[in-house]
Amino acid sequence: MVLVRPWNPANLGSVARVVKNFGLRSLSLVEPAVAADEESGRLAAGADDILGAIARFENLAEALAGYPVVVTTSSLRGRGRTRSLDLSELPGYLAAAGGGPAAFVFGPERSGLTEDELARASACLRLPTDPAFPTMNLSHAVAVVLAVATAFAAPAAARADAETLAPASEIEAAVGHWDLALEAIDFYDTGHRDRSLRDWRKLVAARPLTEREVAILRGVANRILVTLRRRDA
Repeated sequence: MVLVRPWNPANLGSVARVVKNFGLRSLSLVEPAVAADEESGRLAAGADDILGAIARFENLAEALAGYPVVVTTSSLRGRGRTRSLDLSELPGYLAAAGGGPAAFVFGPERSGLTEDELARASACLRLPTDPAFPTMNLSHAVAVVLAVATAFAAPAAARADAETLAPASEIEAAVGHWDLALEAIDFYDTGHRDRSLRDWRKLVAARPLTEREVAILRGVANRILVTLRRRDA
């Protein structure tokens, strides 16, 4: 469970309790994030171990580094969003990914996740709230997602090739490798580099990738760079 820039200390306690309710053992925060206080401890109500072991990360990439499956959450429909999942599709999606480690990412209470943060997701989970009043309390949203993910969990799909899924850190490294290749071929000569790179990240991260698939992506990028260097030599 990853909370990005939470500002309300009460939510830390409430989410810690929900996390423990559904059998998770860790809660991560992306800075800047509020510190736990007395109210957090009161609302944790028995989940003090989760609250006390919160891991803090400087950015979302670091928080997601070890996860091959990343599911962001939103009650809103957005332009250019990563693969969108209805809540009812979540258990099947996780099973199809092979049952590997998955990170659920929730944005700041006031603003939600940015487009750059959403671009790091394998899928964006759409919560079926009323369009006239779509925003849920953070801990309530966490509870809904974890309840569906656990209560209706489907058996993990057997992977015929038994290949290991690549963690987010390797996928991000592949994106960085392609950034160098795209820069080298003047792909960004029309400007809008940040937006173009965000769209490329969406393409790469839009589904769980195996380590072999990531290696292929990096191999192609490397070949582009090597070829250009030889041409310029």
